[in-house]
Amino acid sequence: MELYLYIPPCVQTPPHHLHPPPANKPLRIRIQGPLETIQKLLPHVSWHPIVPFPQPGGLQLANITHQVLYGQVGGTVADGSITVRDEYLAWCMEGRRPTSYIDYYGVTFDHLVEPDNLDPEVLVINIIEVDKGGTYGDGGSYANEVLLFRVDPTDFTGKKVLAVPRCCQHKKGTQDRKLINTMVMERSDQLSRHGTKSGHYLSSG
Repeated sequence: MELYLYIPPCVQTPPHHLHPPPANKPLRIRIQGPLETIQKLLPHVSWHPIVPFPQPGGLQLANITHQVLYGQVGGTVADGSITVRDEYLAWCMEGRRPTSYIDYYGVTFDHLVEPDNLDPEVLVINIIEVDKGGTYGDGGSYANEVLLFRVDPTDFTGKKVLAVPRCCQHKKGTQDRKLINTMVMERSDQLSRHGTKSGHYLSSG
């Protein structure tokens, strides 16, 4: 069964200026989390074998996140599209050797960011596993350790997937903007060397 992505209201007073983000503000968004949890959102998407950037599931995850943040019509995006800029793959290990599988994934996409803007504001959202079982599932212990609010796993199991911006976590991600923007520039350089355009576009409808 396909679950839905849930981003709770900001717990800060007043709310953080990017939670939720204004529809007319240029923003680079990174959402990341355990693959086993992402698969609850996209149960029919294959993540093996890993293909050249971007993963089909990454495009769909970006699309889902954009819709949750800005609504079904994608906020005020003039051309009705978002731009996927980068992805993060955490490979499963056998001893010290990486396998051909991943167990953690992140995708970075732009909302209204101009191509020549190399340092946009960044919003990082973490997908948090709260169920028991699997590699990351601990019944909510990790969630209640890292978040600024209490989580009852029974509110989520079989219903929705929890995703939380940095402002509602103990870890504030003070280096997120520099790190994510650097990774996007490195990806753009890599794609340029291979003759591939640096943005991947996906309808947000």
